[in-house]
Amino acid sequence: MSGSGKSTALAALEDAGFYCVDNMPVVMLPRFLELPGIQNNDTAGMAFGMDLRQNGFLDNYPNIYKKIRQKGIDLDILFLEADEEIILQRYSQTRRHHPVAQDNSLLESIRSEKVLMKGLKRDADHVINTSRLNVHELKKTLNDIAKHIANLPSMHIHVVSFGFKYGTPADADLIIDVRFLSNPYFVAELKDLDGESTEVKRFVLHNDAARTFLSKYTDLLDYLIPLYEKEGKAYLTVAVGCTGGRHRSVAIARNIYEHIHQAGKNTALTHRDIHQ
Repeated sequence: MSGSGKSTALAALEDAGFYCVDNMPVVMLPRFLELPGIQNNDTAGMAFGMDLRQNGFLDNYPNIYKKIRQKGIDLDILFLEADEEIILQRYSQTRRHHPVAQDNSLLESIRSEKVLMKGLKRDADHVINTSRLNVHELKKTLNDIAKHIANLPSMHIHVVSFGFKYGTPADADLIIDVRFLSNPYFVAELKDLDGESTEVKRFVLHNDAARTFLSKYTDLLDYLIPLYEKEGKAYLTVAVGCTGGRHRSVAIARNIYEHIHQAGKNTALTHRDIHQ
């Protein structure tokens, strides 16, 4: 339905790893799918936005979708709709013309489109009413559906150590300051080593403060990560900072990385300032 959030839905699917095309003429879809390599890409799937602005869409889609499925291609129809008052409100905000307006009022056009789209709604595999959904809720709804019809990539978690004296990472979602831990920099035999060395790891980690902190912080991450995944977040950067980014933050970031990695998550580790 016009004004139900098609563009927002396509943007959410694109964020989820789909190759998206808006306003794809339905008559061109079979030819598009026959392009060399189009079905052998690394995306989670393909999503095409279509509506009544296409001449002949309602007349052509049943036969075209049937032929596509006969070729063994999985095709799901996601039908978006919204309540009359919501669509009226959205059109009053954007001041766009309704695609079936002609000489009708906006309300008459909305009701006319609803009648025209009745068959497509009946044929749909999934019907989503966006009236009470914000952008994040719509994204979550689409992600839940997509998990059943596509191989969605898991959230990528990046653990990065850094030194506050060189600035915080611009892409950090979560920042933890570990400058409360004892600093190996002031121990002569440890000063020239870094947090990946056995000696510095032992100094930083083998004490009550570090053990208590890691227990509580990894518990927090174990709670948060599934919630971020449920929201449909594609990337999560966990930044661990100390003064210079060479000793404490490196040892702690390594420990956090190993904890997340052992849980089977898609994880990477970077020591941004270890060589500063």
